[in-house]
Amino acid sequence: MNVGTGGGSGDPEEMVDINTTPLIDVMLVLLIMLIITIPIQTHAVKMNMPTGSPPATSVEPEVIRIDIDFDGTILWDGEIIPDSRVLDNRLRAIAARADQPEVHLRPNKLVTYRSVAAVMAAAQRLGVTKIGLVGNEQFAN
Repeated sequence: MNVGTGGGSGDPEEMVDINTTPLIDVMLVLLIMLIITIPIQTHAVKMNMPTGSPPATSVEPEVIRIDIDFDGTILWDGEIIPDSRVLDNRLRAIAARADQPEVHLRPNKLVTYRSVAAVMAAAQRLGVTKIGLVGNEQFAN
């Protein structure tokens, strides 16, 4: 193929561009080899789970129910707690037991977060480990 400028020299013009096709081919092959050799990453956590069914417990756990009313009044199994000192003493007595009972905290839908957080913080500070919020379905709407 003769490409000329139409000038008077008569010598064909030399192409100074690099042929990049072989470079692209080599890069594609290297990329494919890299993709094939990298192991597939899995986001699963491998755990050794116990087999069989757990033994049935014949003893029901003791449950202490703490209700927090809409105005912040704290009820311990239906009995009104007059101040935080009485609550602290009762929580301290629970924490001192070897087999702690479960504490079910049932806040009213209209109670402020401060009242609930104060009871939870007191329980954590005094060492109560078995505490849970009950009745969360009322907050779904």
